[in-house]
Amino acid sequence: MNRNPHVAVVGATGAVGIEMIKTLEKRNFPVGKLTLLASARSVGKKLKFRGQEIAVTELTKNSFSGIDIALFSAGGNISKEFAPIAAKAGCVVVDNSSVFRQDDSVPLVIPEINAADVKQHKGIIANPNCTTAITLMALYPLHQAFGVKRIFASSYQAVSGAGAQAIAELKRQVGEIVSGKPATKETFPHQIAFNVIPQVDSFLPSGYTKEEMKMENEGRKIMHHEKFRASVTCVRVPVYRSHSVAVSAEFEKPVSVEAARVVLKKAPGLDLVDEPGNKKYPMPLFTSEKDNCEVGRIRTDCALDNGLCFWVSGDQLLKGAALNAVQIAEELLK
Repeated sequence: MNRNPHVAVVGATGAVGIEMIKTLEKRNFPVGKLTLLASARSVGKKLKFRGQEIAVTELTKNSFSGIDIALFSAGGNISKEFAPIAAKAGCVVVDNSSVFRQDDSVPLVIPEINAADVKQHKGIIANPNCTTAITLMALYPLHQAFGVKRIFASSYQAVSGAGAQAIAELKRQVGEIVSGKPATKETFPHQIAFNVIPQVDSFLPSGYTKEEMKMENEGRKIMHHEKFRASVTCVRVPVYRSHSVAVSAEFEKPVSVEAARVVLKKAPGLDLVDEPGNKKYPMPLFTSEKDNCEVGRIRTDCALDNGLCFWVSGDQLLKGAALNAVQIAEELLK
């Protein structure tokens, strides 16, 4: 790998694409050259990187010649078509869609958990689902110490997880409702302002949504834990940024609140914010635009053997997407 790689961001004008560009700069990633790729309608738009304006060019099958690393965040259909083309051209793809996550030949990576899996790539590395990533930042250190068997979880997912149009929709609806007008909707199936929607992604025959099953399926692969089980309800909430997840976890070994705190305090990429007496606990308001996830509300689960409850919050545009992708790219250079 070139020590000053030519990097491409595919889907550069989207919510995650913009965060990828910011994160490359913020982390001083040694970009030799940056190419910004998007659909034809975004061609010519300029985005700033290290004080310079870079024009967006159109994504085509010939876009990847000479590019070392491509960070993809343009949706599943684009990834399915173009990621193999990029890999064939000698580029290493870090893909943010769900297309390759369950492919046995594609590593699914959270660097704080399974960075070594990066070395097994065959041209494509998958970024995990945002809710899975944020949850596992707190769950995996506990698993290492106590051996997780299963979890029951409910997510509180920000609208930015559905892209830039979803952010605009929440802003628009708030303005409409405050002005006494009916809320107009395009992105979500129901009004999201002043509401919560117990559906993220489409429903499966089981009654779970695709999003809800990602926690179990991706968790097993990332943690190398085939027996891991997760029953999840994913809920969209009227928050702009940062997902939160309430988790009840059952472990193989006895676990105390004190022992859990010791483990979580040492965990990389995670901040312990757990002072309920001082009303201090993780919230989207404070984890937005922050690299680290936060964990708190730690308590013994009174309904599970060897059970622990906790609340974790993190910026899904960052650890759930752009930051994790850049961290994977950093691993490629090691």
